[in-house]
Amino acid sequence: MTPHSLFRTASIFLTLLILSSCGERSSLETADIDHGQGTDWPHYRGDLSGTGFSSLTRINAQNVNRLQLAWRYSLRDDTATDSRNPNSQATPIVVDGKMFLPTVNSIVALNPVSGDTLWEHQVDVGRPSRRGVSYWPGTNDEAPRLFFTTGMQLHALDADTGEVVSGFGDSGKVDLITPYLSVPLVHKDIVVVGANTPPGAEGGIGNPRAYSAIDGERLWEFSSVPQPGVAGNETWAGDSWQDRLGANAWPFYFTVDSERDLLYLPLASPIPFAYGGDRPGDNLYANSIVAVDLDTGDYVWHFQTIHHDIWDHDPPAPPTLFDIAEDGSITPALAVTTKSGYLFILNRETGEPLVDVQERAVPQSTVPGELTSPTQPIPAVTPPMARVSFSMEEIATAATTSAAHAAACQQLLAESGEIINLGAYTPWNYRDGSTDSPTTLLFPGLGGGPNWGGVAYDPNSRYLFVFAADIGTFGWLEDTDAETEFPYVRRSPRPGSFAVSIDGMTLPCQIPPWSNLTAVDSRTGEIAWRVPLGISEALPAENQNTGRPGRASALITDTDLLFIAATDDNRIRALRASNGEQLWESVLPNQGNANPMTYLGADRNQYLAITATDELLVYALPD
Repeated sequence: MTPHSLFRTASIFLTLLILSSCGERSSLETADIDHGQGTDWPHYRGDLSGTGFSSLTRINAQNVNRLQLAWRYSLRDDTATDSRNPNSQATPIVVDGKMFLPTVNSIVALNPVSGDTLWEHQVDVGRPSRRGVSYWPGTNDEAPRLFFTTGMQLHALDADTGEVVSGFGDSGKVDLITPYLSVPLVHKDIVVVGANTPPGAEGGIGNPRAYSAIDGERLWEFSSVPQPGVAGNETWAGDSWQDRLGANAWPFYFTVDSERDLLYLPLASPIPFAYGGDRPGDNLYANSIVAVDLDTGDYVWHFQTIHHDIWDHDPPAPPTLFDIAEDGSITPALAVTTKSGYLFILNRETGEPLVDVQERAVPQSTVPGELTSPTQPIPAVTPPMARVSFSMEEIATAATTSAAHAAACQQLLAESGEIINLGAYTPWNYRDGSTDSPTTLLFPGLGGGPNWGGVAYDPNSRYLFVFAADIGTFGWLEDTDAETEFPYVRRSPRPGSFAVSIDGMTLPCQIPPWSNLTAVDSRTGEIAWRVPLGISEALPAENQNTGRPGRASALITDTDLLFIAATDDNRIRALRASNGEQLWESVLPNQGNANPMTYLGADRNQYLAITATDELLVYALPD
């Protein structure tokens, strides 16, 4: 894997040589790296609070349009016989003059200025998580380490050499039993992992767990489904709590309040998600944010975002942590989204809403035996970040998209029969075998509105930034045709999305926009601005500003800049964080389905990095 440096060589080499000869950590590191104030990017989202914010100022609104590609690094292994695509969603980290990230079959340390390989650790069994790695600064007795997962295993490497840390676990790895496919959280001497438990997965229950960063000993495990005798168990009628899959913490990363040692767990939907007749009740702690003590895993508080979920609309990312200063006092706060499209702003010490949330009546299921919740928690002030309803008057027309697109959508509707959408939390319709039974059109669809990218936060404007897509999903429940423990199964037509393909591009069938980037005032919950993000090049030029689907989030800098890739039109963009005005864009070779990051190099230049499917691209200002 050979990166191609495009500029800055001799002077950079000299600078790095001087730094390395000191035998100490670079003076560029600051003590306050946990709050976006450092020159490095030591955590998946820059800091433990998950803000995606950097205090760097070299790139600003006046010069951002001069950004150029500085170097690129392939994440493939073209020597392998199968030449697997990494399909990377990784955000690199940069600490002490080294950049760390996973490739398709290895973990690498790169020179963050030139892209040259410093070391490479080949992963012989399994594949490293395509989402990233974590850094532990070590102790007086232990050198700094990297942690990463390969499904069932948690690995530790020496951050300076890439060699296996033999004293961690069993020769450098710990058997997780239940797989975790994302980035461990590392704080103090604790490593936290979640769990990925799709139907049929080995390992069973999907509880988050913590391990010692020193020797790999398991420290605690949190029961995401409360066991008998524990508050919340009564929300699972009968013994439906027993051996329940789901309610697992699958996010790409975690966040922690380092002052209070509170770890925040976003917990997923129960399995199976579409039918819950076997589990009457609210089903805690599924679809909840749970705060636990980082050291012990003990429960502190919870906030359930959906009661008795049948839509797979869990909180896909951990909450973003920030403070609200008002009237001479500071309130510790957090913001979290769910795939249902809603944004909740809570007190991070107590879990109480800081912006009003109301239990509102929602449509009820007609599936025999299903008992959906009569109400759901819905923010009273903050509008949804994504579409939560649909009416036939909102179908795309030739004037709003194109004649070809409108005709294709009309044909899709004709082939789909009667469609029902009753607003937010429309349940899946029951098909009793009759061919004219309606089909539910769910908004947001199963892919959600907001997704795993999470919420970004700007401490200057105090805005929260949420990217959300709008693609509806068709579906219904019908009797199972085989003997299973569940009487009903969700089905959908093909294609299952409320969208058609024109010139190879997926185009949703409702009137655009099909995605939005939204800025929300964290103090009031009100929308500050909202813009479509992404263009549909299959449409006429005057109708291309539709917004495009995506799942990742934004990077914010101290110069009123917001960087985001995410969308499937294969672009990275810079916007003014204060008003959403686009200032710069660059076309990527593939989709940038990852969160961007930034750092200051040893040459005192600021760099911007984004992973685009199978390679890392790094931008900088020209000399």
